[in-house]
Amino acid sequence: MEPSSGPVLVLGSTGYVGGRLVPLLLERGWRVRAAGRSLDKIRARPWGRHPNLEPVAADALDQDALTRAMEGCCAAFYLVHSMRPGARDFAAIDRRAACNTTRAARLTGLPRIIYLSGLGDDQTALSEHLRSRHEVGELLGLGGTPVTQLRAAMILGSGSASFEILRYLCERLPFMLTPRWVDTKCQPVAVSNVLHYLLGCLENEATAGETYEIGGPDQLTYRELFRLYCQVAGLRQRPILALPVLTPRLSAWWVNLVTPVPLALVQPLVEGLANEVICRDTRIRELVPQDLVSCREAIAAALDQERQKAAPSCCFDAGSSCLPEWAACGDAGYAGGTVFKDSYSVTLAGTPEQVWDVVRRIGGDTGWYFGDRLWRLRAFLDKLAGGPGFTRGRRSQEEPVPGEHLDFWRVLAAEPGKRLLLLAEMKLPGQALLEFRISQKDNGATELSMTPSFLPRGLWGPVYWWTFYPAHAYLFKNMLRNMAQAAGVRVLHGPAPR
Repeated sequence: MEPSSGPVLVLGSTGYVGGRLVPLLLERGWRVRAAGRSLDKIRARPWGRHPNLEPVAADALDQDALTRAMEGCCAAFYLVHSMRPGARDFAAIDRRAACNTTRAARLTGLPRIIYLSGLGDDQTALSEHLRSRHEVGELLGLGGTPVTQLRAAMILGSGSASFEILRYLCERLPFMLTPRWVDTKCQPVAVSNVLHYLLGCLENEATAGETYEIGGPDQLTYRELFRLYCQVAGLRQRPILALPVLTPRLSAWWVNLVTPVPLALVQPLVEGLANEVICRDTRIRELVPQDLVSCREAIAAALDQERQKAAPSCCFDAGSSCLPEWAACGDAGYAGGTVFKDSYSVTLAGTPEQVWDVVRRIGGDTGWYFGDRLWRLRAFLDKLAGGPGFTRGRRSQEEPVPGEHLDFWRVLAAEPGKRLLLLAEMKLPGQALLEFRISQKDNGATELSMTPSFLPRGLWGPVYWWTFYPAHAYLFKNMLRNMAQAAGVRVLHGPAPR
């Protein structure tokens, strides 16, 4: 298949693999239709304004949107999965998404689907995650569209969930207590090799309708992988003790606490570590030849990108950056209940640009300008509950962009000099937004406001809001005062309720 064949649809274009595959396709001359739930999130990527890129709004759970996105495409990459915070039954959601894709492919006559799956022997008792990955591959093929499945084990690359777990466990723990799976064999594969296989399958039509296993040149146990990481990173070797009493669930909770990876993603991955994932079919190496990167080389390359903060994508990129309906429509009754709001503002003798320079740097290494211990306590409690906490920080201290993670928030909107809107991804009995607005007054002064809004869920939602409500005045007033000080501008009025 040639780049002139037509546009290629990438479902999951802003995820870890999709965020690297799209620019590679563009570099090779392909026209790309990048699909995601938020057009702003796609356009905010470094490649989001490429002349050969067509951003389309399409959720895999919306068959009509998928059908429109597929019209006229010569192939589609299916890089979708539902292991994310808030997905209570990821297997059921993945099943529904796969069925929608199958129907849309049949309706549009899509010539091919290329799907990145998980490695594992169908004859063994697979984890729920691996069973779901294989089931999705079967469902995608039910509509008659030829499906190429690439089954991979651990993907080694800067920002991948597997690599982040490996990195933080080795760097933060002086010793490790692990379940028996630490001596299970695996065959990791470098993300660069994964991308080359995906692109190679698109360009080689002989791969259509086939299932291939992809892996790197090394087969080793997780214990050996931990030791190898310590060698490459220049760390002292960590003693590793395997305990039969440690269950996958307890291990997942511990990994979530130690690493930035949320429990929703950690748990299915940890449960899958009990399955030996070794390539027994190497046909793909002849059809898509390439130099396979060793685990040592992949770890070294990933660490270099991490040190330079040059990772083009990371596992934390996945997450909804769409404004919740209850906030968009402004009608609490229609949205499903009462929306609680609280707002504070301060008037400053400065320009919107001066104030924005402070707002845009909030979170991460900068902190929250006041009550950092309180914020960190809240983040620690969130970690205990299985949320992201503060451990993932910010991608950079530059301008925030839609879709970017910011501590335990997700950036929904960032309008320089005007507005920053954040969606809470912490564990809450409801949904929460935090908005910063900057506006210039007629007298030349600038107003900075902070507005949290909350849609409660169940009995505990209102209890949560009113429990923390008295602290809002103390926290937000001092945050606004310190933000004015950080901007180097004089306070004319406030901080006060708005």
